[in-house]
Amino acid sequence: MRIGVTIFLTDETITPVRLARELEERGYAGLYLPEHTHIPVSRVTPWPAGGELPREYGRTLDPFIALGQAAAVTERLGLGTGITLITQHDPIDLAKQIATLDHLSGGRLTFGLGFGWNVEEASDHGVQWRTRRELGRDRMALMRALWADEPTAYEGEFGSVAASHAHPKPVQKPRGPVTGPRTLVGGAAGPKLFSHITEYADGWLPIGGGGLTRSLPPLRTAWEEAGRDPAQLQVVPYAVLPSPGKLAHYAELGIREVVLQLPPGGEDEVLRTLDDYQRFL
Repeated sequence: MRIGVTIFLTDETITPVRLARELEERGYAGLYLPEHTHIPVSRVTPWPAGGELPREYGRTLDPFIALGQAAAVTERLGLGTGITLITQHDPIDLAKQIATLDHLSGGRLTFGLGFGWNVEEASDHGVQWRTRRELGRDRMALMRALWADEPTAYEGEFGSVAASHAHPKPVQKPRGPVTGPRTLVGGAAGPKLFSHITEYADGWLPIGGGGLTRSLPPLRTAWEEAGRDPAQLQVVPYAVLPSPGKLAHYAELGIREVVLQLPPGGEDEVLRTLDDYQRFL
């Protein structure tokens, strides 16, 4: 099983360069980084995990810049976003960022995307909460047009782009309905999420990895009903606190990759955790 890690990198933690070098040297498969542009102080939306929102949420580094640093000092380490808040970006700019990072890293990028949970953060970006999923689908369609081999126009409900020269292209070639780097959608199990996964993604990035025995069968059914190859569905449990039994359970479910949660700490704390996690490699 491939073992990657995720961490809230901030201005107070281990640096992307040091962490990426350590991960590659130790044989980890990938580094995935979350995104929050800002956290409004006057908050109404509760943190999904409950309790006070941890300090690191308001100090998170930009994932694309941090992953660019990681790419520059590694050769094999996978690079991923977990997750990009797709509705909070201009899709033309985002398509360029994604394609550039994938190109410069030699095709090592996994584009993990989601629709967010912090209503106040999204609102500052002009996102209407009730239509965020439709907006995300529209953003993806526009980006796929820019990643197409030939200039392709797109006219959607929320945005449009003229047929354009847009290079570099993502390294990975189109596969079925998917264009761009490996694309995983994060979010809670359900028909709405599964429709997004089957329409434009390579698979699912379930946070925490709980309940997969129950949720995988309907996802696999939706995938096959959409005409997708069952062998190509990728499910990557994300931000997992590991145990041997948990990873064995994932393997029994046919899962081939998992992303473990690192603490948002300094070098000593993070490296100690990597030492501990190496028993799972």
